[in-house]
Amino acid sequence: MHFDSIQYEVKSGIAILTLNRPDKLNSFTQAMHLEVRTALDALQADPTVRVLLLTGAGRGFCAGQDLSDRAVAPGAKPVDLGDSVEQFYAPLVMTLRSLPMPVICAVNGVAAGAGANLALACDIVIAAQSASFIEAFCRLGLIPDTGGTWHLPRLIGLARATGLAMLGEKLSAEKAEQWGLIWRCVPDADLMTEAMAMATHFATAPTKGLAFTKKALQASYANTLPDQLALEGALMRELGNSADYREGVAAFLAKRPANFTGA
Repeated sequence: MHFDSIQYEVKSGIAILTLNRPDKLNSFTQAMHLEVRTALDALQADPTVRVLLLTGAGRGFCAGQDLSDRAVAPGAKPVDLGDSVEQFYAPLVMTLRSLPMPVICAVNGVAAGAGANLALACDIVIAAQSASFIEAFCRLGLIPDTGGTWHLPRLIGLARATGLAMLGEKLSAEKAEQWGLIWRCVPDADLMTEAMAMATHFATAPTKGLAFTKKALQASYANTLPDQLALEGALMRELGNSADYREGVAAFLAKRPANFTGA
């Protein structure tokens, strides 16, 4: 597949999706959205893929929406930003959240606006030490979209979420790690090495169990404890019949490395 705004490749069970408009800090246009959607469709149709790694090209991860894109630029007629959210940003977040595999985000530079919240929609976020997160919407008279109003208070609490959303201050990667917004902050030179090491680990891990872990953790936000316990029982019942569980137990008893297939 040929793309103009992204790069996409699959190797050894790892899908790598790179936002590739470095001169625009990888900000989104409708064309870029459509290319990302095409890549994610290809990923879901590829049974060899066991993990997705999302990152950006150049000095930034993603500056959010490209405000020069005619689809969202203010003009003589009112702009329906809700349509942009419904047609592009919301489906993107839901796809990442529902992928039956781990999604790693390697934040290589500034993540602003929708770019910050795109990162937070991923399962595990690793950021370079020089990276930062900015909820820039308030500077434009908007609200944090791309799932920002849902993820932020759940990850760092309402007080910190409100401050970030209403003040639009830059949050360093180091502080983001301290606050629990992201998994890890690493030296810039180590970012892709760390991200690829994690992706390689997941590519040989029991993928179905990881997918069900993801499903259960996400469900816990809305479930009561009895509901969550019932879900755990249902998921464990299915996983107990999986090839990976049989292989995991056999490897443990034989004191050998497990050969998981994701089945």
